Amino acid sequence: IARVFGILFLLTWVTAIGGRVLFEPVYSNPRYALGVGADTDTGVYLGAVFEFLLIVTQIGTAIVLYPLAKRQTEIAAVGYVSARIMESAFALVGVLSLLAVVTMRQDLAGAAGADAASLVAVGTSLTATYDWAFQFGPGLVAGVGNGLILGYVMYRSGLVPRRLAMLGLVGGSLH
Repeated sequence: IARVFGILFLLTWVTAIGGRVLFEPVYSNPRYALGVGADTDTGVYLGAVFEFLLIVTQIGTAIVLYPLAKRQTEIAAVGYVSARIMESAFALVGVLSLLAVVTMRQDLAGAAGADAASLVAVGTSLTATYDWAFQFGPGLVAGVGNGLILGYVMYRSGLVPRRLAMLGLVGGSLH
């Protein structure tokens, strides 16, 4: 269980970073909806695959750890699973908003009657949704789930050295 959990936990970092890097052209370029700087959408689609794998690994870490955490405190075990599911839900909202920008660009940019200012405004709104989903998911919920709840379970269980659990409690919740 520990090995599977560790692998899944590391994969959450790899897939999160990969997705964020691959999405960069969409969320950092307000004119992406017009096709400016959008040579290909392949990177964005690959970023969506990374984010989907992130969702799978986030929920996987909670499911794999649940039996061990439940032995210590069932409330915290359910809380950790719930936090990971909520974090994944925010990630999904972010992915869908960026994919909507790509779809809008493909369907409407250059179309007769398409207003460039409107496309940029909608694209900016969708990327703002991604930003807020990122703030709530990894920014807030991960601090509660990975920091407070997981740190508490690890501290209480003694499965990791107490100092390391304290580091997770403090550092994870401040992230």
